[in-house]
Amino acid sequence: MEKLLWCSLVTISFSQAFVHEDMSKQAFVFPEESDTSYVSLEAESKKLLDAFTVCLYFYTDLSTIRDFSIFSYTTTKSTNDILLFWTKGEGYNFAVGGSEVFFRVSEIPEAPTHICGSWEPATGIVELWINGKPMVRKSLQKGYTVGTNASIILGQEQDSYGGGFDWRQSLVGDIGNVNMWDFVLSREQINTVYFGRALSPNVLNWQALRYEKQGSVFVKPELWS
Repeated sequence: MEKLLWCSLVTISFSQAFVHEDMSKQAFVFPEESDTSYVSLEAESKKLLDAFTVCLYFYTDLSTIRDFSIFSYTTTKSTNDILLFWTKGEGYNFAVGGSEVFFRVSEIPEAPTHICGSWEPATGIVELWINGKPMVRKSLQKGYTVGTNASIILGQEQDSYGGGFDWRQSLVGDIGNVNMWDFVLSREQINTVYFGRALSPNVLNWQALRYEKQGSVFVKPELWS
């Protein structure tokens, strides 16, 4: 009974540490390299994911300088259950369940960039959309299911559940409009999101976001309106 009560109190305390806020027209700003600055997000849904789409804006000048993490979704099943990552000289790295594919791009223009990534298990097809334009479809992890109770981190790449950060992979810049669905968005729906219209995200909702900031992270007006 005492152990059960202690676990319940820890769960309540953890939940209360998260801010619940409408982040419309706002962005998280990571102004410096760090292995201690990041934002944790709490998913609205805790269930297994057998498909997903995640969309967000980011703004950085690091693409010709070094690697950096864009979106890190870790579960006890895999440290890279979902990962959007930039690798210098290679392009966008999209991982599902620890397996990865590359979308070749030489650099990212120094302007706010909108990115959407989706995956479905039936075919393993991965889609990556940059500023509303699709890249060539690829495939990985056919038949896989993304784990539950995720640690979702912005600003760092997780090498362990909720940790294992490296400043050389940290994001320096802005990130915002982070939304996620438990299904694959259509082309029309991707365009709807890109042009700033609501589409009822059911995993992560930027207009009702549960988050916790750690280290040197600031909330400022977005730069891409």
